[in-house]
Amino acid sequence: MPAKSKAQQKAAGAALSAKRGETKKSELKGASKGMVESMTEKELEDMAATKRKGKPEHVSKK
Repeated sequence: MPAKSKAQQKAAGAALSAKRGETKKSELKGASKGMVESMTEKELEDMAATKRKGKPEHVSKK
């Protein structure tokens, strides 16, 4: 599942780093805290690998 915004892609990258043990889970903030617990490593890889070009910084809520 590709990221819909740059912010979502960055959060997935941070969560993936914590999931792999490269950073501490206690250092996570915001959406990445929930992502690390609720998503698999494969899902996080797919989201973090999304290209940022052409993506909005944030997706507006509707």
